[in-house]
Amino acid sequence: MEIEYKTNMVPSTEEIIELYNESGLNRPTENSSRIEKMYAHSNLVVTAWYKNKLVGIARSLTDFCYCCYMSDLAVNKTFQKAGIGKKLIELTKNTIGPETMLLLLSAPEAMAYYPKVGFIKVDNGFIIKRSK
Repeated sequence: MEIEYKTNMVPSTEEIIELYNESGLNRPTENSSRIEKMYAHSNLVVTAWYKNKLVGIARSLTDFCYCCYMSDLAVNKTFQKAGIGKKLIELTKNTIGPETMLLLLSAPEAMAYYPKVGFIKVDNGFIIKRSK
C-alpha cells in the first residue's frame, strides 16, 4: 500500500470531516465552520493520502522551538494498524525539531496506543474543559 505524506497542505473541510467520521475520532463534524476554524488557526498539519483520498491527519499548534500541542491524530479505520499514525507523529516530530516537546490529550480509547509510539504518560497537567 503506497501512502503519500504531505506537510502543511490543508485538505478541504469536507475531506477532513469525512476522515474524522471514518476514523471514529469525536470532533464536531456537524459544524463545518468550526472544523474550518480549527484548521485556519493551526500552524502544523501533516496528512496521509492513499490514491488521492485523505486517510490520516495530524493537526498541531506549535512555536517550533519549545512546545507543540498535537490536537488531532486521526486515521481512517480501514487504514489503522498500518503504521500511518506512527508516521504522522514521526513527521510532526521531524518538523518541530529536537528542542520542541510534543504533547497531546488522548481520547480514552487511545490511551494504550500512545505509549507504544514513544509518548510518556504525564500526571502534572490541568484542564478547563470547553463549555460547548
